[in-house]
Parts: sequence; structure tokens; C-alpha cells
Amino acid sequence: MDSVLTQVLLPAALGIVMLGLGLGLDVADFKRVLQFPKAVLVALTCQVLLLPVVCFGLVLALDLPPVLAVGMMLLAASPGGTMANIYSHLFGGNVALNVTLTAVNSVLAVFTLPVVVNLSLDHFLGGTDQIGLQFDKVVQVFAIVLVPVALGMLIRSRRRDFAERMHRPVRMLSLVVLVLVIAGAILNERENIGEYFKAAGAAVLIFNVISLAVGYLAPRLARVGRAESVATGMEVGIHNGTLAIVIATTLLDSTQIAVPAAVYSLVMLLTAAVFGYLVRPRTGATRAAPDTEAANRI
Repeated sequence: MDSVLTQVLLPAALGIVMLGLGLGLDVADFKRVLQFPKAVLVALTCQVLLLPVVCFGLVLALDLPPVLAVGMMLLAASPGGTMANIYSHLFGGNVALNVTLTAVNSVLAVFTLPVVVNLSLDHFLGGTDQIGLQFDKVVQVFAIVLVPVALGMLIRSRRRDFAERMHRPVRMLSLVVLVLVIAGAILNERENIGEYFKAAGAAVLIFNVISLAVGYLAPRLARVGRAESVATGMEVGIHNGTLAIVIATTLLDSTQIAVPAAVYSLVMLLTAAVFGYLVRPRTGATRAAPDTEAANRI
């Protein structure tokens, strides 16, 4: 990946995505945790604690090269993306819960992601010159993740009508920019795409399927409603691959570490759709009443 793509276009794309997320959030979305305490607790436990452990075991079992192992751990530590909200809406999930989880996860990731990444770098690449996410880079993670979100929320609090009008156009723009950036990355790395999929494809696919399954089955075992379980399945199973790519290429200065997230960004589009079709609430099934306002933000 060339410098213009990794240093300019990808961070810009991520900034637009996170701004779009902020335009759809307000303080009530954080307070809504009290409405779904069990679902939120289960989802965050899976996202923050269980998935990194599962991913660590997976990369050891598959004996991945150290640099790809770090990339997998970075992916596992990344929070859910806005695509989780869209897929949840399409397949009958509780979108209000998704919005809440995305908001809380984005804040938690600022603290948990550097810890997971640094531990992974130390374990898998401890004998190399890979420094990791030191304080200044942690600050950059904070800026990348939360500043655009905070700006979007500020705009929404001051100019709610404007934010409502702009939320969908910005969301669509972010999707278009992401597609163009991914297409550019694929074109630029077309000679290596086959090798990337060969090296990381199996690990990414297995981890993605496990993430979706755990995100859905764990709340079901905890007797959480089906619509809420679909929402947590999407939130836990659909990671913010763009964030992982940006951190790998800009803060860690490694295209190889970004490979799992790049492969994942393509694979998850299909796996999440298949998963959504299999677990969607059927006609007549008991489900929570939809949150119209939250659904309108998608």
C-alpha cells in the first residue's frame, strides 16, 4: 500500500466513518445501557475479554507468522463498526442496542486496544524493532476514534435538524469512500492478493464465524431476547476493519500487520449476511419493539 493511500486516504475515510457515527449519537445512547444491562454486559464481556483470548488461541493453533498473528490480535481488539448497525437493521436486530454498544465500545477501545496490541507485539515480535503503541500513539488512537465521534455528537447537540439531514449522506459518503479505498488497496496490491488470502484467509474466516456465533449464542444462553441477540451478534462479529488497517499502516507502519484486517473487510460482508439470514427473527417470533428513532439513523 502506497503512502498516499495509507497516510491520507485511509485516515480520511475512517474520519468520515466516525463523524457519521457521531452524527447519529447523543447522550441518551450511553444512558440506554440501563435499558439492556444484561445484553450490554454479555456483549462487552465477549468483545473485550473473550474474543482476544479466542483469537490468541486460534493464531497459536494455526501457527500463523508472527506479524500476521499481531494483525489478527489487532483485529480482535477493534470495536464494532457502523456496518454492524446496518446489518442488524437488515436482519431484525435491536438497532437501539447496536447504537448503544457501538458508542460504548468506541470509548472502551481507546483503552483496551493499545493494551492488546502492545501485549501481542511483545509476545509475537518481542525480538524485533517493532516498538508498538507508546503514549503518543495511544493519543493518536484517541484522536482517530473519538475526536470525529465527539465532533459529530457536538453538531447533533447544537444543530439536531442539520445532523439528522446529514447523517445518511455522510454515512453513504463514508461507504463510498471505503469502497474506493479498498478498491485502490486491492488494485495497488493485486499481485499479492492471492498470497494475502492464502496466508490469512483461513484464520480470518474462522475468527469471523466464531465472533458472530459467540456474539449471538452467549446472550441467548443468558436468556436475552432474540432481537437483542442478533444485535450483539452483529456488534461482536463485525469489527471495525478500517480502524485496524489505519492503526497498522499509520501508527505501526506495517502493511503486513494490516493484512488480516484487509482480508476480513472483504470476507465479513458475505459471512455477516449469511449469519443474519440464519438467525433473523422469523415472522411471528417474539421480539422487542423496534426503536424507530434508532432505526431511522441507519
